[in-house]
Amino acid sequence: MMNGRRALVAKYVIADLIGSAAAWTLFYAYRKIYLEPLKLGVPVPLDWDANYLKGLVLVPLFWFGLYTVIGGYREVYRRYRTKELGQTLLVTLIGVLVIFFVLLLDDQVPSTRYHYRSFIALLLLHFGITFPLRFLITSATVRKVHDRRIGFNTVLVGGNERAVAIHQEIEAMRKSPGNRFIGFVNVNGGDQQLASSGLPRLGKWHQLRQVIQEHAVEEVIIAVDSGEHEHMSRIMNELEGTGVRIKVIPDMYDILSGSVKMTSIFGTPLIEVNPEIMPAWQFSLKRAFDIVASTVALVLLSPVLAIIALAVRWDSNGPIFFRQERIGKHGRPFQIIKFRSMVCDAERNGPQLSSKSDPRITTVGLWLRRTRMDELPQFWNVLKGDMSLVGPRPERQHFIEAITEVAPHYRHLQKVRPGITSWGQVKFGYAENVEQMVRRLKYDILYIENMSLAVDLKILAYTVLIILKGDGK
Repeated sequence: MMNGRRALVAKYVIADLIGSAAAWTLFYAYRKIYLEPLKLGVPVPLDWDANYLKGLVLVPLFWFGLYTVIGGYREVYRRYRTKELGQTLLVTLIGVLVIFFVLLLDDQVPSTRYHYRSFIALLLLHFGITFPLRFLITSATVRKVHDRRIGFNTVLVGGNERAVAIHQEIEAMRKSPGNRFIGFVNVNGGDQQLASSGLPRLGKWHQLRQVIQEHAVEEVIIAVDSGEHEHMSRIMNELEGTGVRIKVIPDMYDILSGSVKMTSIFGTPLIEVNPEIMPAWQFSLKRAFDIVASTVALVLLSPVLAIIALAVRWDSNGPIFFRQERIGKHGRPFQIIKFRSMVCDAERNGPQLSSKSDPRITTVGLWLRRTRMDELPQFWNVLKGDMSLVGPRPERQHFIEAITEVAPHYRHLQKVRPGITSWGQVKFGYAENVEQMVRRLKYDILYIENMSLAVDLKILAYTVLIILKGDGK
């Protein structure tokens, strides 16, 4: 299925490149044949000059980049025609505005009507060519989903009457919504009615993460009563960080309270539990900002990094850098890199958290921690894609297990890349024990629920103030 996704993405990319090149060609011809004679008062020969050839290369690449940033190549199997219409129209409007102000606005024209005609012509040509191409590709994919030639491995949580009913309803649909049921997990010993319908039992709800990994599950439908808050909370925490789509069967109260939003006229009414934290374009912009800022920081701060490296080497025996395995987005481990602020073999007796009066911290290390300078090498982690500038602080697996025993909702943090700095780090600072980690957790949860580029900039500003004042906790 992965190869199929890549082939489908390639189709969209090729369609966008060909469509934008064709639109640019027609627009260039329109300007030469119709608009420039109006401006000059004499016929203008249609000459495919260097400007046209330059545009024929750069303009399609610009459109490809814009579609990538907006999210035009994401979740290609889950696209639908109305979404295609709205997204293509939005991308076209943004792209034409950029091209107009960068390439066309400085033209010497007899009147503003010339600009209006250029803008409208490029808008109509680009949309009129690229949308039909995208529409055809999307329509073909939608038909394959409806005909069950493309499906998403789906697990039902619960085996009660509600689960049986939703399974039968989706399976009986003439136009499939794409769910390919591979089995169910039960919540208690009595909810196994689904087994009689031939759907295999894959385990219990607390084995969901293992089931998802083993069976490449893409979607989970929770069929327990939404009023059973205790079960719902445990199941949701178990699913955090898995990257699957989560849907819940609503009851009448959910429908009357307006919790249920239709995504398909012909589909089964379900509550989508895991909406995107931020729009795709904001995630792309956040990643681009991470790369640019980290590159600039490593270049500009190279003298500072060199001085700190010499100070660490002079202060105590041992390596300059400290590397340690941490857990990142979706539970993936990575090696974090920092300036060493403790003596060597500081954890020879096992994982330990530090405190203000920790004798393991070196003299230079104490200053590095107060000013957060020990974190500077993590710009390299950001460049590699392991981390972001702003995000929840990454922890070790040992402490994650200790935290989740007290606060299972810790897994919410694994929705996003961990960061060099975070709201929790700014508000709370370093944690000295698991209890303080749990208290700091609420700030990071709040960050994820209110995640935006504006919030990131505020956190970065406060972090800079902490560094300048040297009052990090």
